[in-house]
Amino acid sequence: MTALLDLGVHALRSAYTAGTLDVGHVIEEVLKRIAAAGDDRVWITRTPDQDLRAAAVRLDARRREIDRLPLYGVPFAVKDNIDVAGLPTTAACPGFSYQPQQSAEVVRRLIEAGAIVVGKTNLDQFATGLVGVRSPYGVPKNPFDAAFVPGGSSSGSGVAVAAGLVSFSLGTDTAGSGRVPAGFNNIVGLKPTPGLLSTSGVVPACKSLDCVSVFALSCADADAVLKVANEPQATTAIGEAFHFGMLGHADAEFFGDDAYAALYAQAVDRLKALGGTAVEIDYAPFRDAAQLLYGGPWVAERTAAVGAFIEAADDTAGIWPVTRDIVTSGREYSAVDAFEGQYELAELEAAALAQMATLDFIVVPTAPTIYRVADLEREPVLYNSHLGHYTNFVNFFGLSALALPAGFRPDGMPFGITLVGAAHRESALLAFGARWQREVPLPLGKTTSQLPAVLHDPVLVEDRVSIAVVGAHMSGLPLNRQLTELGGRLEQVGKTAPVYRFYALPGGPPRRPGMVRVAEEGGAIELEVWSLPAAAVGGFLRKIPAPLGLGTVMLADGSGVPGFLCESHATADAEDITSLGGWRAYLKTLAV
Repeated sequence: MTALLDLGVHALRSAYTAGTLDVGHVIEEVLKRIAAAGDDRVWITRTPDQDLRAAAVRLDARRREIDRLPLYGVPFAVKDNIDVAGLPTTAACPGFSYQPQQSAEVVRRLIEAGAIVVGKTNLDQFATGLVGVRSPYGVPKNPFDAAFVPGGSSSGSGVAVAAGLVSFSLGTDTAGSGRVPAGFNNIVGLKPTPGLLSTSGVVPACKSLDCVSVFALSCADADAVLKVANEPQATTAIGEAFHFGMLGHADAEFFGDDAYAALYAQAVDRLKALGGTAVEIDYAPFRDAAQLLYGGPWVAERTAAVGAFIEAADDTAGIWPVTRDIVTSGREYSAVDAFEGQYELAELEAAALAQMATLDFIVVPTAPTIYRVADLEREPVLYNSHLGHYTNFVNFFGLSALALPAGFRPDGMPFGITLVGAAHRESALLAFGARWQREVPLPLGKTTSQLPAVLHDPVLVEDRVSIAVVGAHMSGLPLNRQLTELGGRLEQVGKTAPVYRFYALPGGPPRRPGMVRVAEEGGAIELEVWSLPAAAVGGFLRKIPAPLGLGTVMLADGSGVPGFLCESHATADAEDITSLGGWRAYLKTLAV
């Protein structure tokens, strides 16, 4: 794109807030870009131009309310298997089209936050495919080279963002449909934990696995959308030093694409340079679970969703032949197959999650290669299955995932990686992804947009517990590593309220501190307040020996936090060091 207007979510908000841009101008620019793109096969239905202009007028009249409209004046696109009131839902099948009476819950939230639906985007019919070519509405043009597939099933949604037609878009992801288009279009693709975003008003593919996904140019923009769509759950951050899982040589499958293989190795090296420790994983349980999605009884769930419609439809309905074959094949599976599949999946999930337990995330190629549109005409099923090699398992295991741009092949086609984390880790992944995007500077899609200012990068809201320490757990002292190894973070340096007696208890080395609250003649004791992830507190408590324990420690400002206290009986033979004011001062006396 040559236009100078940056449609990034934060770029627009900054301009709106400064008063240098109005919504009407943005809508005119969007319409201009769509017209310039021509027949790009991105849209199935568009909001009429006059309706977009009317929406802009209404929002411009509400400029004073911008503080309570976090997506004020932000244009977005919606995959056409997600309901938008006033526009038909087709799921890329003309004969299936219906007029929804209300928008899907996730769309409603975005509109209420001030966002504007530009239109409904093309997709692999009934969200069955990862290629983006299975649609009677044509193949959305990959903006890097139209000879290559755009990725699916959320093809139009991915291209709309990469080409700079909208600020963000919604897709769906059952087997990788919210990640593969991101990888092939050099954008961010957020696949939240299953169930985090409502699927009310979404045409089901596999109802037990379907997720609504978000495409954006940056992690900061995706985070802004996620916070409106549904406030993510609290989680722990990915630290400056982290552990990640990577593919071993035997498991790294690229189907002959040496350029993608080299780019994956380069991405692993970059993660190491960012402070990561690589741990080779056994990909077998992840791979075997991925193969269950189309090679097992879960195909029958697609049959349950739209099989009856497809079987009853005539030639005028526009059923894509490959889609018909896949969906109707679910009739071949029995109830016994379904139960046996569940048993197998449970075993694979246990093996996979055991490997992830000590990792912040695993990193895989978003796709092992990219195909030309002509390739899919020759091998429509096999090549599609190849593209799900690193995506199909994620929803089976209830995980979160974030697709990130990671470079380009020599021919200019994008390559992406996906960070796969535990359930409800999407906020942590987005915060790390923002760091990745700053450390690995790449174009944003195929636009002239720039990364938002650092102040807009996702700030993780963590479930952390404060702990006041007064002895060897303080910074630079021998037991401090017990905090740092559990994700501890120094929050405050100060003193207690003057209500404590401080002792050097027998034992060591050289001795242990003990602090006891007293009714009178107390002193103020030097302390540090650290925070730990809530999930790590139990592990820390198990390392505290009697007679020490956690109680409420009163700080100099009158507030109270959990912290180390001592049972009073243990001070009978201890040295009273209250007058020294802290453990460091006491240690200095020992060094003399």
